[in-house]
Amino acid sequence: MGLVFAAMFVSISLLPSLLPRVPAVQGVASGVSFIVGYGIGAATHYVWNYLGIPDLKGRARQIVVGLFLAWIAINLSIGIWRWVGWQNETRIAFGMEDLHPTAWPIVIGVGVLVATLLLIVSRALRTLFRWAGDTLDRWLPRRLAITLATGGLLLLLWLLATGLLVQGFFTVSNAVFSVRDGEDKAGVEPVDSALRSGGTGSLVAWEDLGRQGRSFVSSGPTTDELDDWSGGGATEPIRVYVGLKSADTVEDRARLLLDELVRTGAFERQALVLGTTTGTGFLEPNAVDSLEFLFDGDTAIAGLQYSYLPSWISLLADQAAVKEASLTVFRTVHDHWAALPEDDRPELYLYGLSLGSYGVESVLGGIDIINEPIDGAFMSGPPFVNPLHNELTAGRDAGSPAWLPVVSDGRTVRFTGAENTLSEPTATWGETRVVYLQHGSDPVVFFHPTAFYREPAWLEGDRAPGVSDTMQWFPLITGWQTLLDMPGAGSVPEGFGHMYSATSNLECWVAVTNPEGWTDAQTTALAAHLEERAAEQRSLLEQLGD
Repeated sequence: MGLVFAAMFVSISLLPSLLPRVPAVQGVASGVSFIVGYGIGAATHYVWNYLGIPDLKGRARQIVVGLFLAWIAINLSIGIWRWVGWQNETRIAFGMEDLHPTAWPIVIGVGVLVATLLLIVSRALRTLFRWAGDTLDRWLPRRLAITLATGGLLLLLWLLATGLLVQGFFTVSNAVFSVRDGEDKAGVEPVDSALRSGGTGSLVAWEDLGRQGRSFVSSGPTTDELDDWSGGGATEPIRVYVGLKSADTVEDRARLLLDELVRTGAFERQALVLGTTTGTGFLEPNAVDSLEFLFDGDTAIAGLQYSYLPSWISLLADQAAVKEASLTVFRTVHDHWAALPEDDRPELYLYGLSLGSYGVESVLGGIDIINEPIDGAFMSGPPFVNPLHNELTAGRDAGSPAWLPVVSDGRTVRFTGAENTLSEPTATWGETRVVYLQHGSDPVVFFHPTAFYREPAWLEGDRAPGVSDTMQWFPLITGWQTLLDMPGAGSVPEGFGHMYSATSNLECWVAVTNPEGWTDAQTTALAAHLEERAAEQRSLLEQLGD
């Protein structure tokens, strides 16, 4: 029974999920699925025997076992054979190269290795539980001994996993990535502009900006680039950033950020954006660059680092940190901005990608903006931990899909994806506009722990672009598949997964800021320019080896 269930679970694990899977990742998914299925099957057989139901014997047993073994062999062979085709269907939809059939040995090899390791661990734990029960059995009644031993060991393992192991993992990760924070990306050079943190007259030292901060302030469109696009009259954009090493506390870093904004003249610009960074302090170039082109450089964009950890770890470790950082920065800057004359201050916008959107939601859910509302907020790739996003999706208008919800006919909040749908809701959009940009194939957005035991709403009805029609929900397996998709969400072409294009970012900024006199034709033309520019930059980075 263990092998039958294991084979069934492995076959299911080969079905498509949100993203194409490389052979090694598929091997992990299948190996874990094998052990989960084996455990369920073995437990089922144990209950069968416990209830006193007799097993088959003799000739009948041989026939049934033979049929099961044949079914296992055929089912697994077909599943492995069709896996390449299923993966290639998804890869074609994503614009990726086909997967070569030689991927099969990797899937099988990794799967067997993972399943073997997990089996060894599970058998070791079973031996430990039996030893504990037998030890207590010397002094206590058998059933009481087993109950106490099982309960005590489960509690000990839980405390070990959630305490020592988890904290140890976060501590080691923080130490490892803090070293990486001191290294620069390819092509990054110190700045001398007085309008950039780390430049001339800056209150923040260049070396304290961190890896992502130095990249942010040293990149972006130049005045010449903006003039070439607009025809002349561009302003040099302001970019302000404060790293973790710039000050001891988040309050001090927020105050330093405000001082930098004042120093650079940010409150004299047309638009001021407070960007909540991702875990490492990253601000998406496709988002910030497109805004600067849209406003011809008359902008100021500010970011603050709150962690050294990449987003896939920060998602678990830094929810409190990003919330504190986002709220502290907003309150500090908003108090100064709100005290300025209304007709003599910039439009104030919030921006966040991935975990950064969690910080933006923290601000939107507060009371700080009631008297002096912001002008808008733009969030892309919101992760499953975002409470406001989850609430809006659950309360969406009837008939709208979970992967592209419509809320209150778009009066305040609107959702869009790779295809711009921001103009589809028919209600009048208010002065403060909020936009969510999300791909239906983004596991960072659509993974949720409930997928382990309940079919997610985004699999019901019509599928989002790029999501395979072959993908089906199965208890345990679908949740595990989608969870494994998350680390690879940033390794797919733009327009899918967690990769949001310059075009999509521009369209969202146009909708949120609603520039006077701006036309759809201008959006199309600027989007083409931005995509060409982004392709050139990617090519340059590839040449530099980054």
